[in-house]
Amino acid sequence: MAIEESENGREDMLIDGHKHGNVAVPDEFNVNYLKLYYAKLFPYADMFKWMSYGNDGKHPACDKYYIGRREFSFTLENDIYIRYQSFNNVVQFENSIKEKCPFKIDIGPVYSVDPAKKNAYAQSGDNVFTPVERELIFDIDISDYDDVRYCCSGADVCLECWPLMTIAIKVIDTALRVAAMFHPVTPPPHGSIYRHKVQRRGMTLALNTFYGFIVAGVVSIAGSVMGKQEGKASCKLLTNEQRAAIADYFRVYKGNENSSKKVSLTGPALHPFLVRSYSEVLEHFFETRLLLSQNIFSTEDRYEKILEMIPDNSATSDLRGKWQTKRGSKEDINVARWEQLKKALQSGKYKTQGLRRCVEEIVFSFTYPRLDMEVSRHMNHLLKAPFCVHPKTGRVCVPIDPNHCDEFDPTAVPTLSQLFEELNMGGTRAYDDNEWDRTSLGQSISFFRSSFLQPLLKSCKEEMESSYKAKLQQSKSSLSW
Repeated sequence: MAIEESENGREDMLIDGHKHGNVAVPDEFNVNYLKLYYAKLFPYADMFKWMSYGNDGKHPACDKYYIGRREFSFTLENDIYIRYQSFNNVVQFENSIKEKCPFKIDIGPVYSVDPAKKNAYAQSGDNVFTPVERELIFDIDISDYDDVRYCCSGADVCLECWPLMTIAIKVIDTALRVAAMFHPVTPPPHGSIYRHKVQRRGMTLALNTFYGFIVAGVVSIAGSVMGKQEGKASCKLLTNEQRAAIADYFRVYKGNENSSKKVSLTGPALHPFLVRSYSEVLEHFFETRLLLSQNIFSTEDRYEKILEMIPDNSATSDLRGKWQTKRGSKEDINVARWEQLKKALQSGKYKTQGLRRCVEEIVFSFTYPRLDMEVSRHMNHLLKAPFCVHPKTGRVCVPIDPNHCDEFDPTAVPTLSQLFEELNMGGTRAYDDNEWDRTSLGQSISFFRSSFLQPLLKSCKEEMESSYKAKLQQSKSSLSW
């Protein structure tokens, strides 16, 4: 029985097709519907074109072996993991998915050699099997916000707590746009599906955010990233150390479940990126949405968690005394207590150093994106593929438009059963290659194509042509000598 490395670095991935564990399939997830989904709706060609990055064309600069070095991982029924698969063309990719009907599809890195042949290379004694390219990924899990939301827990999400994910999209999306325009050498981090091109900088950003795994990014930069590199520079080529540096650029939330103070904003002044995040996004969201939707100050156990973040015993004692005294007021209790806290900490009455900054730290603690740092740092992490189906809810992972992320409703994402009904309602059509156009999935696939895939492939083609011409010119120059 062959055991392979999992996405978290544990030796628990089963490769030979035997059962590992026993996962019950909930009613919301129907295997027969999943088979129909793979037969009728999954966008194989679009996914394969994305993973090929323009190398599936006929241009002389194309690397015809590129896609064959990309790892794909399937999770089958009963938690059977199949890693280190590779496909040379879209037909192989499609046939394998239809045959195996994976409950989950993950995308791995591009390796130095065909990952399906890794064992043969290992037996030869040559240490040549290593990841060489990987999309820059930013992963945020809603369950990491369980200490600041009171409506749901774990993987559950509702319209009251979903805005926490919306804020994460806005903060990182904005940071990337600014980094692209003004800091071409500073590594830009993560966002949502968009493409922003700055001609004078020679920089193209193409990023993805999908419901089900917020913010997974693909960044292609023709220029410098973390210093000069020979030839083209791309975030797919970043080392683990460089990826860690980019993730740390965003890192503010550094606490754990045992820490009363999870955010520490050090230094005489906030970084301009944090100032912009606070003033343009976080403060308004906290005061107008989160205070009321989560009733943060409504009970003693909730406001005590906030008082623990204040490093001045006199201030916390005074505030606690006011809040424990019940007084009638027309103003919402959460808003009233927040205003009292701000007034107290910013009054100058208390002499503890950094007390004014504590107001900002509280807002950051409740609202700032909580990145899974390990996913961003390491090249060998797996990324759940877009348009695969969540095995608990039966919902499809669809792209989110960052420009309209406030309008996104996670409870309205199409499910397998809904798509099946829509196909039945549409009837049978001969020669209909794009059956998703008859379903609620059609708009998501069209958006993926127009806002991400097509611009990305155009950029890849331009970069490939430019690199090819430069090599020809270099060759001509060397011959002239």
